[in-house]
Amino acid sequence: MENRNFQLDTEWNMIHYPHRPNGFGILIIGDERNFVTDTNSFWNQNEGKRTLIESLLDNGYTIFYSNLYGKNWGSEKALQMAKRLYEHIIRTEILNHRIHIIAEGMGALTAIRLMMEMKDNIRSVVLLNPILSLKEHLEREKEHKFFIKKLTNEISIAFNTNKHELMELLKDKKEYQLEETDTPTKIIQILHNGRSYYQSHALKKASAIWEEKSLPIFVSYVLPEKRSAMPKQIASFFRKYEKKL
Repeated sequence: MENRNFQLDTEWNMIHYPHRPNGFGILIIGDERNFVTDTNSFWNQNEGKRTLIESLLDNGYTIFYSNLYGKNWGSEKALQMAKRLYEHIIRTEILNHRIHIIAEGMGALTAIRLMMEMKDNIRSVVLLNPILSLKEHLEREKEHKFFIKKLTNEISIAFNTNKHELMELLKDKKEYQLEETDTPTKIIQILHNGRSYYQSHALKKASAIWEEKSLPIFVSYVLPEKRSAMPKQIASFFRKYEKKL
């Protein structure tokens, strides 16, 4: 697997090259475990993520992603770095300017902002077990005292504020909603624990509204033992939106 690591400002980035390029690129925005160093990355090191990348490379996609300041929780600086990475890749690689996005968990917060601000440059989006609202996520986590302390600390660092001012900041902060964009989006919810089942109930309610509004947002639920079918499912979804260049 041919890849290259490079730095933009303080952040390391990685690009994977297919043997037979199809001319389309995929930007990956990872969850809280995401990292990129000068020699490796979470998506290259984790067996499941690596399998997904290899499958998409076999389909001809050029794949790129950034460290994005680690646990960024959709911060402004992560958004700007994602934009800068996109501009760098489009300028230096031979790719169609309209890209696909895969975002996992926390990464969906940045992906949704990109969908709003770069909609003419985004072809389609796949969200894996996404966090669609930071405010709602914080509210749900309040009952888990250990996790909420860790979470608020991470978000405070990401947003360059203290824990006391964080809630006030989030209260005034505008959050983009997925239904505000018309970018074709596939949400894949992997039902691997109690929290993911709880999130699936919220998704079912939201998907009823999306369907009523005839929005191109599609939700599917996957059991852990069926994860191996995901790469094929994602590639098939992307191909639907590549007929118009």
